[in-house]
Amino acid sequence: MSNVWICELLSLVTLLVSYNVFVCECQDPEALPKEAEDCNGVFISYDLLDRRKEFPRVKNVTAQSWAFNATAKVLNTGKDVVKSWKLFIGFQHHEILVSASGGIPFETGDFPASVENGTTLVGSSLPDLESSINTAHDLSQIQALIQIAGTQFGVRPPGIPMPKSIKLENDGYKCPHPSVRKSSMFACCKSDPNYKSKLLKTKFLPRQKGDLTITYDILQAYDNNYNVEVTMENHNPLSRLDRWNLTFEWTRGEFIYSIKGAFTREMDSSKCIYGIAGQYYKDMDFTKVTNCQKNPIISDLPPEKYNDTEIGKIPFCCRNGSLYSIIMDPSLSISKFQMQVFKSPPDLDKKSLFPPARWKIMGVLNSDYTCGPPLKVEPSQFPEPRGLEATVFAISTWQIVCNISKPKQRKTRCCVTFSAYYNDSVVPCNTCACGCDNDDGYYDGKKNHRCDPNAKAMLLPSEALLVPYDNRTLKTIAWAKLKHFRVPKKLPCGDNCGVSINWHIVSDYKGGWSARITLFNWKSFQFKDWFTALQFKKGASRGFEKVYSFNGSFLSKINNTIFMQGVLGYGTNYLIGQDNDTNPKIPGKQQSVISFTKKFTPEMKIAKGDGFPSKVIFNGEECSIPTQFPMQSGNRHDVYLVQEILPLVLVFTMNQILF
Repeated sequence: MSNVWICELLSLVTLLVSYNVFVCECQDPEALPKEAEDCNGVFISYDLLDRRKEFPRVKNVTAQSWAFNATAKVLNTGKDVVKSWKLFIGFQHHEILVSASGGIPFETGDFPASVENGTTLVGSSLPDLESSINTAHDLSQIQALIQIAGTQFGVRPPGIPMPKSIKLENDGYKCPHPSVRKSSMFACCKSDPNYKSKLLKTKFLPRQKGDLTITYDILQAYDNNYNVEVTMENHNPLSRLDRWNLTFEWTRGEFIYSIKGAFTREMDSSKCIYGIAGQYYKDMDFTKVTNCQKNPIISDLPPEKYNDTEIGKIPFCCRNGSLYSIIMDPSLSISKFQMQVFKSPPDLDKKSLFPPARWKIMGVLNSDYTCGPPLKVEPSQFPEPRGLEATVFAISTWQIVCNISKPKQRKTRCCVTFSAYYNDSVVPCNTCACGCDNDDGYYDGKKNHRCDPNAKAMLLPSEALLVPYDNRTLKTIAWAKLKHFRVPKKLPCGDNCGVSINWHIVSDYKGGWSARITLFNWKSFQFKDWFTALQFKKGASRGFEKVYSFNGSFLSKINNTIFMQGVLGYGTNYLIGQDNDTNPKIPGKQQSVISFTKKFTPEMKIAKGDGFPSKVIFNGEECSIPTQFPMQSGNRHDVYLVQEILPLVLVFTMNQILF
């Protein structure tokens, strides 16, 4: 019998090796190591469980991908509650996370997420870790267990690809360099005495600052459902959102029964009927359920729905998704909606309240935002609805902080062109300023060609600014030949931007200068109450005097920014959409002249680039700026040269005559 057992064992080993499966010699995940027993603080660990070779199979060891499974733990072994734990794992083998149940990767985007430089995990269903004292050593309340699955590259067996380090990133804790034992890494993080008193005084985490904040206020709670109000506030004076779309991820089987002040993009109840909710709520009419998606997409209602008693009547709702800058109108920088959310087993009591995770918000032609995890903060306060001099508190409140992400190169949504009175060529938007597709091309009058996404943009005649890129090719080539510019064999691709802004130097004189700004809308829809902001180097904006067709202001406290918006009542607050019925299509346009003085900047050299903005923002989106500006023409230089040499010639001639 023993020989049969040995044969079966050998067969199993052979099978595992043949499939390139390598099981790491790690500890039992349920067993606590001795170091955890001796830790008085927060014990953190990372255990690599197994990995297997993925397809494609390659000979280059560093390029070979491996699927891996690991667990990370955060165990509160101290006497204080750990609020909103944050665990950093210093991945170093080009890891790509596919899932992380029990935790949320902070600021990494959707799965699969690249974490090759490490990532911070935060709590989803268990954001706070209670103490063993308060829970009678209930591990489900004092320990967060994260199941990690992903891909890593390199490290041929028997090597063990471990992270570079792990640490707790909560304020008030210090972590030593972690210990490594085969496929396990662990450390005991201890409380910093300097932070101890502060932690004990604070019951809730302080509210954080950010470009945009989202507040999740639970107003009413029942055993199997709750009512929540979601508030979005724009705090950045130079940002805004148009037609916002908000999305998040339910983590415990919740679904939206009803919603007021907004609507879900899809209204499908099938996932409830065939899921856990359908098994528990057997008598519920799911045709009345608003949305059962795990990741619903929510949008604002149009203004005409504000007085709708069924889906409207929510303060700060129903503005077509417009979330304005606080400079434009503080009352329009807030947006709200309310939901009735039903829960699923086992969370069927009033205390089981969990916010959704992985929040995202986006707009049309606006900045990109990266949102953090929900942080439990002090409950929000509201005035008593019947008019009494009393304050009503939310049952629970979470705050989500979103900050603007810097746009990646060539992936902005607007661009800028430069021109000047002293040069008859226009410096166009950068090639592929707003991205390019593989099939982008142009028509040269004879046939279609593939464009070059890496070629430098060609100078244009001024009239080409009013022509879409598809109709600009012939004008560009003709202008290049007329001016004896080089014409590449493969022309550069267009900018592909929905909005372009032309900055034109109109005049330059001893005491001041002037410019003209023109906004072009190449989209089919209009921009209501648009704004643009400009920043200059060398203090040019300090000489700002007046904008003639728009409202303009100088913001000295915000990097000396010039802020401009259309005038309400005069039609300039609308940047209408492109007219698609003409050939070529005509963009929507707004234009104004701006005057400057040189009183504070007499040393300015307009023709050397001092009069061109270094940063342009349209509706919160930072636009792509050209890498060059119009140069003074050769003839103009000759004039200046003659003006400088003439006095010298006269002096020389007079000397010859007199002496």
